[in-house]
Amino acid sequence: MTSPKSTPWNIPNLLTMLRIALIPVFVSIFYLPSGMIPYHWVNVTATLLFALAAATDWLDGYLARKWQQTSAFGAFLDPVADKLMVAAALIVLVDLSRTGVFVTLIIIGREITISALREWMAGLGERGNVAVATIGKVKTAVQMIAILFLLYFDPIGIKGIGMMDTKFVGQILILIATFLTLVSMVYYIKAAWPSLKGK
Repeated sequence: MTSPKSTPWNIPNLLTMLRIALIPVFVSIFYLPSGMIPYHWVNVTATLLFALAAATDWLDGYLARKWQQTSAFGAFLDPVADKLMVAAALIVLVDLSRTGVFVTLIIIGREITISALREWMAGLGERGNVAVATIGKVKTAVQMIAILFLLYFDPIGIKGIGMMDTKFVGQILILIATFLTLVSMVYYIKAAWPSLKGK
């Protein structure tokens, strides 16, 4: 009998699968026939879907640890779901001219590089050398906030009192996230370098 710990059909893994299933829904929101949904509500809906996906990312990890339902399948699927969602959002933002191509190439390229590095290090039994570090967590947090602002894209606040230009803030934050992306990539490669140099 399959234990709850090893089965792929536990709640944390189902949440991860939900995150992947949300990707085509999230992307298609921006490409519905013109006028089907008011443009502001297109932004709002896409932002809420991305926020929901980000929330399930935290929740599935929390539940897997709390209920001891970690699995090899979940360990594989969770980072894949994260990277697919972020890549989809960035590609849409490039298509909408809300962020730059080079920013997107750097962020996606870094994710591919570090994923490959971790896989290679795992084959050497040294995956712990490139475990997620604080710089990686900060990069992810800034990146997620930047994407949320760029998806929403409309001013936030109360007219006459104060408004936040989410376009400007989002574009500044995505540049900061890009810088942190490069810094974190250097950090992980430096951590793995003794193994890379020795093989």
